[in-house]
Amino acid sequence: MTIVATAAALSLPISLCRSSKLNTKKGVRGGFRVVAVFREEGGLEKKSTWGQLFDVEDPRSKVPQCKGKFLDVNQALEVARYDLQYCDWRARQDVLTIMLLHEKVVEVLNPLARDYKSIGTMKKELAELQGELAQAHKQVHMSEARVATALDKLAYMEELVNDRLLQDRSTTASDQTSPSPSTSTQSLEVVQRRSPRKSLNVSGPVKPYHPRLKNFWYPVAFSKDLKEDTMIPIECFEEPWVVFRGKDGKPGCIQNTCAHRACPLHLGSVNEGRIQCPYHGWEYSTDGKCEKMPSTRLLNLKIKSLPCFEQEGMIWIWPGNDPPTATIPSLEPPPGFQIHAEIVMELPVEHGLLLDNLLDLAHAPFTHTSTFAKGWSVPSFVKFLTPASGLQGYWDPYPIDMEFRPPCMVLSTIGISKPGKLEGQSTKQCATHLHQLHVCLPSSRQKTRLLYRMSLDFAPLLKYVPFVQYLWQHFAKQVLNEDLRLVVGQQERMLNGANIWNWPVSYDKLGVRYRLWRDAADRGAKQLPYSEST
Repeated sequence: MTIVATAAALSLPISLCRSSKLNTKKGVRGGFRVVAVFREEGGLEKKSTWGQLFDVEDPRSKVPQCKGKFLDVNQALEVARYDLQYCDWRARQDVLTIMLLHEKVVEVLNPLARDYKSIGTMKKELAELQGELAQAHKQVHMSEARVATALDKLAYMEELVNDRLLQDRSTTASDQTSPSPSTSTQSLEVVQRRSPRKSLNVSGPVKPYHPRLKNFWYPVAFSKDLKEDTMIPIECFEEPWVVFRGKDGKPGCIQNTCAHRACPLHLGSVNEGRIQCPYHGWEYSTDGKCEKMPSTRLLNLKIKSLPCFEQEGMIWIWPGNDPPTATIPSLEPPPGFQIHAEIVMELPVEHGLLLDNLLDLAHAPFTHTSTFAKGWSVPSFVKFLTPASGLQGYWDPYPIDMEFRPPCMVLSTIGISKPGKLEGQSTKQCATHLHQLHVCLPSSRQKTRLLYRMSLDFAPLLKYVPFVQYLWQHFAKQVLNEDLRLVVGQQERMLNGANIWNWPVSYDKLGVRYRLWRDAADRGAKQLPYSEST
């Protein structure tokens, strides 16, 4: 695929070449040399060290000759680079003008010169110099604006190249030797249709959940936590449910409300694969049917139940009204990893806010200064590189791969060398890794049930150390509390009308895509963005 951009898209003058020395002879157009002269008390003169700063060739003398109407990726990036060089040259001229005017002001105010000039002449010269100085400052601001515009265009070109590289990587993996013409056409349309930066509107109380968001498989518990004689009460989309195992050992999920007097069933017990209400002893099977009513005639009653399955160490439910899909997504860690911790926490924040936080890594050196990011340096630029239509990618400069998997899961693989440290520029360059799974189950519009699973591809015996589970749990809560105090504050302001996505920047890419996906689901869209299966 060839990514192209029209030359009209670049509004700045096109320039060529790196800065180079100039011929300083008079009459040579496009070049200049500045030598500032200062006179010291001893009468000696010396050249200012600022001279080298302005000894730069006018880049307009060499303009790229590009045939055809369109430019390919390399040509477009070259054009953007030359625009930046022109802006740099222009800015140097403006600064030079200010310096020369400054020397004139010094000359006017020099006590020796004041003896030979009248006050009227000095006022006139000062007024002229002030006007010229104001004009020079205006030119500097214009140059700064040109540089900012050129940098934005260069960043956009870099984003297109990153998309191209990631698509080429996928193409190579699938043994495709060349991209299709339709892909090139789509890339051209992306360049031509580039729209101004827009903010997302995520403010006010969370809207009631649309049925479209419920038509997914949701993990609600870890298998190890559901014993034969135990129950797990949960909330999902503001409805109470209880999960337990039936006579055959398979899990079931029924409404956590007795049909008789609306007593919470989880306060009772499990007897022979049936859950018994603690109020009058009515018993329900995993499909919601009441199979026992002590002290009265058995009635044909049934409470609501949900499709419930067990896969890969997790209990899944389907809370939607549509028929459930035949396959449940896999959340197993990559090959070579062993699970070391599985933790469940109930949090007082809406699940979308928690997902926003988990999909953002740029906050780590500022927020997690007491835990895993202690001692991290702050990068000059943080980027998340991802295909143009994907919900996964990798962070730069952090060696971390990340993916949002609908409807509420975040998977990440982190390259590490020792606890609290990072190494390498990508996960492939790291010798050891930590894999994380976060499931953010929407309990209600202000509560989330978080399922956290941690896996390692090293230290396999660590999982057998006594009480190590409590150590992991303590560390996970410590990290989460650093985030929670911020997210709770966001939620309070959001409920009062503040927009928590008012001005997204480059490293917010994955979070923005989640919000676009979520917005489409909340509107009930049949085809959701960034997803082929939904």
